[in-house]
Amino acid sequence: MEQKMQILTGSYSSEDVVFLLKDLSNVNLERSLDEREEAIQSGVHYSEMLPVEYEPTEAYLNLFYETLHTSKRKVATGVGTVSELLIEKKGKELVLVSLARGGTPIGILMKRYIKVVYGVDLPHYSISIMRGRGIDENALLYITSQHPDKHIVFVDGWTGKGAISKELTRSVEAFKEKHGIMLDDELVVLADPGHCSSLYGTREDYLIPSACLNSTVSGLISRTVLNSRWIGETDFHGAKVYSELRDKDVSNYHIDVITAEFEAIALLIKESKAALEKTDMTPTWRGMQTIALIQEHYGIENVNLIKPGVGETTRVLLRRLPWKILVKDLNDTRLKHIFQLARERDVPVEVFEQMTYTCCGLIKPLEKKL
Repeated sequence: MEQKMQILTGSYSSEDVVFLLKDLSNVNLERSLDEREEAIQSGVHYSEMLPVEYEPTEAYLNLFYETLHTSKRKVATGVGTVSELLIEKKGKELVLVSLARGGTPIGILMKRYIKVVYGVDLPHYSISIMRGRGIDENALLYITSQHPDKHIVFVDGWTGKGAISKELTRSVEAFKEKHGIMLDDELVVLADPGHCSSLYGTREDYLIPSACLNSTVSGLISRTVLNSRWIGETDFHGAKVYSELRDKDVSNYHIDVITAEFEAIALLIKESKAALEKTDMTPTWRGMQTIALIQEHYGIENVNLIKPGVGETTRVLLRRLPWKILVKDLNDTRLKHIFQLARERDVPVEVFEQMTYTCCGLIKPLEKKL
């Protein structure tokens, strides 16, 4: 398939990842938080526009660096564990396809781990998937045409409610019906606090450093966009590159810090993998039980307004209009960045002990205009 559109590159090396995304850097897609929230809750799909990029305060950036350095070994162990499980289950004839942009850094880390340990340089692409709109079929057609004999593996950072896992399954089924190509819908994640995956590095709900920031830890790439005004039928989904944030970019630094841990933790990875294999790794979707409790307790009808887990809560605080933040334990030191962001945005924090997640972000339903 020939692609004539301008493909964006971002700040990662093409040796780490190839983005299959149309470059929309010159298009004005950003909307204020208020505008965007009202549009989304009025029925406009979130992929039609972009949030204004949060520029981290010095205090918050310091928290990112602190988090990265305190959790680098844990993240590296999780990456190594899920990579080992993946290779054992599916072999080495793989193509990593990360889901932009939360999955992109994890895909890079897995690619680097497999190269360091096995000497195998796996192809790695990052493509778009939208809740309610599916995966980028043009990108999948391109990948399958380039690697017809390889096993495509989808990679994301973490699970929340499992919406993307379900979307991936629907997308893979639709892709098979439309194009006659069978793909594997098992989503590989670093952390699976929602119990939505069977291939993960951990089910602990902890802060993955790349969830702390937006584009500046994701190759300067925006969220992905699917807006028919800018995306044609044969185009890839789109995104922007925020080149103006280059001096604040920590994308490659983040990858390098974690990659540097791999060789020293071979034993930890082996032990972690062995421990996981003794457990039942079958998805139970138990996180949805928590969601039901929260819906009932707070009177929230729309499940999309509940964002469970550290990663999703962080993103609510970075790019939505949060109503309140629920935490299991106010003294949980893993949530320092959550408390910092909540203070910055004047969002109340409440204890809700009955949940399986360490925290959860709630978006307030906007009153309908008469």
